[in-house]
Amino acid sequence: MREVVDQLYREEDGRMSNATKPYLRDVYEHTIQIVEVIESYREMASSLTDLYMSAVSNRMNEIMKVLTIMASVFIPLTFLVGVYGMNFQYMPELTWRWAYPAIWGVFILLTTAMVLYFWHKGWIGGN
Repeated sequence: MREVVDQLYREEDGRMSNATKPYLRDVYEHTIQIVEVIESYREMASSLTDLYMSAVSNRMNEIMKVLTIMASVFIPLTFLVGVYGMNFQYMPELTWRWAYPAIWGVFILLTTAMVLYFWHKGWIGGN
């Protein structure tokens, strides 16, 4: 539209009178203003989209942090349970009287140590 109005304004073949030229110039200036407003709105929309995507990404990072900490706590426990769940015939600690309470002690100690380490690093709890 801007180019068409500018071409009409610059034509010298007499189709447009000199009295019409100021109006065409005014229409041309208005089209330039409209294009600038549209560009401004497009940039604002793009900025808002970027802001929204950044907020979503930050929220997802927080969720991933929680899930990673949970996995970090339960993976060693799962390994230990898997080893003692294999029912080997020659596992000496299976015949010990305090083997069951001892493994529970290891579980609790390991979990407590990992949670305290994560808390000390500032990964869990209030920052």
